[in-house]
Amino acid sequence: MNLRIASTGQKDGEHMDLLALFGMQGTLFLLMLTGAVLKRIGIISEEGKICLSNLVIDVILPCTVIKAAFVEHGENFLQTGAMLLVACTLIEIAAFILNHFLYRGYETERRKVFQYGTIASMSGFLGTPIVEDLYGDLGILYAAIFLVPMRTFTWSLGTSYFLNRGGTSRRQLVFKVLTHPCLVAVIISLVLMITGFPVPSPIRRCIIMIGNCNSAIAMFVVGTILADVNPLTIVNRDSLYFCFIRLIVLPLLQAGLCSLLGMQGAALGVSLVLIGMPAATTTAIYPALYNGDAVFGTQCVVLSTLLSMVTLPLLVYIL
Repeated sequence: MNLRIASTGQKDGEHMDLLALFGMQGTLFLLMLTGAVLKRIGIISEEGKICLSNLVIDVILPCTVIKAAFVEHGENFLQTGAMLLVACTLIEIAAFILNHFLYRGYETERRKVFQYGTIASMSGFLGTPIVEDLYGDLGILYAAIFLVPMRTFTWSLGTSYFLNRGGTSRRQLVFKVLTHPCLVAVIISLVLMITGFPVPSPIRRCIIMIGNCNSAIAMFVVGTILADVNPLTIVNRDSLYFCFIRLIVLPLLQAGLCSLLGMQGAALGVSLVLIGMPAATTTAIYPALYNGDAVFGTQCVVLSTLLSMVTLPLLVYIL
């Protein structure tokens, strides 16, 4: 690998191991397949799938968001942090604008999956371990900052694609979005990050332990949805089109924005790697919860995760 960590002061002289990256993504697939097997043999019932989905959305993911605020701040935190916030905000705005043009020809339920998946990615539980391996604790801190705008967009505009169903007034929609557990968690995380408020140790450990369940449980849920999907249908024109936007177009746009902002070093690497992540697992979970196209959502998650095993190492290698 060409990307050294020495300039960040972390893991001097080490390189990112591409095999470790493949292994990390392979683990996600094994977790997904485990969920599918558990669903097929009846250990996880249809009611259990809904229960796990609600558990991920309402409890585990919010704890994952909050625990990111527990990373210690380093030098130049405010300056670099501000640049990361701007970079992520700009790419999310770009994704939101693209959502109005790229998917016009698709039926409503499928278009919602496209739009949500374009805004939301696996940057949290897949991206954070990768940047930690690249940049150590500095990578975790930068990822926590970078993910604030992404999570804000994901749990506000992103959720509105699914919550805005017939019979829901604009006021009701705004209330649902603003009171969504994950958006509330984003606000709490941001306050903790800025104020440095000392969270009592038992509460902190509880949040961290619950948040650490995210990868396994979330992929189990996707696996339960995958159990009802014909594997031969995963690769199709629409899912390939989505992967092209998610894994190629957005990282290229982010690279251009970072160049304009003059970003370098760890901040540049973290922002590009996190934007290059596959579709968020909630791209499959939300349609299942709100009677959307869960099959297509699962196709997008599975295929983008599979293809990211090529695009992510390539991106890291270029860096």
